[in-house]
Amino acid sequence: MKTIADILSGIRPEFDFSTSDDFIRDGMLDSFDVMMLVAELDETFGISIDGLSIVPENFRNADAIEAIVRQHGASP
Repeated sequence: MKTIADILSGIRPEFDFSTSDDFIRDGMLDSFDVMMLVAELDETFGISIDGLSIVPENFRNADAIEAIVRQHGASP
């Protein structure tokens, strides 16, 4: 199974996500990337992230992404 790090790397392979604590502020993810990330998280973890949860603070860094995945019932 893919990890969150694998998914992020697949979306934006040019970035080292381990060097940032805010992917959006640092320009590593834009709104289109977040939508791709949500779709990939849904598919990979068998969840459905609702629209109200798709806000920048939930995709700021790997810990925030892991938390949103857990909130929707999966173990990343």
